[in-house]
Amino acid sequence: MRAGDRLPPLEIPVTRTLIVAGAIASRDYQDVHHDPELARRKGAPDIFMNILTTNGLVGRYVTDHFGPAAVLRKVAVRLGAPNHPGDTMVLTGSVEEVDGDTAVVRVVGANGLGTHVTATVTVTLPGAGS
Repeated sequence: MRAGDRLPPLEIPVTRTLIVAGAIASRDYQDVHHDPELARRKGAPDIFMNILTTNGLVGRYVTDHFGPAAVLRKVAVRLGAPNHPGDTMVLTGSVEEVDGDTAVVRVVGANGLGTHVTATVTVTLPGAGS
């Protein structure tokens, strides 16, 4: 792992099931994450993904790349364009810095509306700095 390394893109189909399941799993029962009619009444074109699901997908992207020994130390996300059903989010990433067995990875998730998420993930790979 070296600064400048790029992670391969990961395409995630944004399905209604993914959005609702993520909201339920994170105990986020806000209607905008499961009820299309109420989401429309509140100004959204449809239901949309919650931040905890996005956070989990960013973490999965990094640990899928670095493997089962990877330990997430910090995940900081900033949301942008919402993820609606029927779209695809493409995650891309790059290693920004490396210090021993710890790396800082910048992740961007984009969909048809623009940038859904920008994230900075600090990950430790035991034994990588040896």
